[in-house]
Amino acid sequence: MIRIAAIADVHVGEDSAGKLAPHYERLRDEADVLLVAGDLTRVGTVAEARTFVSELRDVGVPVVAVLGNHDYECGNDREVTAVLRDAGVQVLEGERTSVEIGGRRLGIAGTKGFGGGFVGACASDFGEPEMKLFIRHTQQLASRLQENLEALDTDVRVALLHYSPAEGTLHGERLEIWPFLGSYLLGEAVDHAGADLVIHGHAHGGTEKGHTAGGIPVRNVAQPVVKAPYRLFCFDGTQTEDESAGRPDAVVERA
Repeated sequence: MIRIAAIADVHVGEDSAGKLAPHYERLRDEADVLLVAGDLTRVGTVAEARTFVSELRDVGVPVVAVLGNHDYECGNDREVTAVLRDAGVQVLEGERTSVEIGGRRLGIAGTKGFGGGFVGACASDFGEPEMKLFIRHTQQLASRLQENLEALDTDVRVALLHYSPAEGTLHGERLEIWPFLGSYLLGEAVDHAGADLVIHGHAHGGTEKGHTAGGIPVRNVAQPVVKAPYRLFCFDGTQTEDESAGRPDAVVERA
């Protein structure tokens, strides 16, 4: 069995020391890996990043993360990434990694992603240069996500994002801000490449469960949504029609 703990939007500040560590100390008994779907910090300072990694000191499992929009706020994303990597956290941006777990391999393709909206209400790369830059950024990240998912030759494949690839997990958020919470291009990339699960955050007022247009499970693990230190996903090697959709495992979810 592959056991994945996932969380997003913990928004660690310099005053957060000691708040997460007690939960992470027991994570190793429940999970084989921890995935963090962005917004590790409040405003992306190096000090906040150091506080975050100090909370992980006893986690005892590999940690894989993507950055979120909060982690870019101060323009220190490279420095924040360096702090995380120095502490052993794998930070992905248009990259992939794999983790060996009990003789099976978990593959993770990660990117922050970006906005743009969804089918029938999406922006396009037409008009002002600023609009072209906005949408082309999403296009580029979606393209890299697809390439990395396709390149993963693993038993289970997970797409780790910050922005949402599907509308289903945005219900509860105001419709006016959906274009800033995700993009259908990310969902198309996942569907074209194939995956067993998509994990994202960012939508604090959204819904936990959704699917891509192609039926791949999407889970919003933003802490304000799951209201827990992390959500646990287990791939147990069984298949069910509604969850696995022809993929090698069913997603067994636990609080």
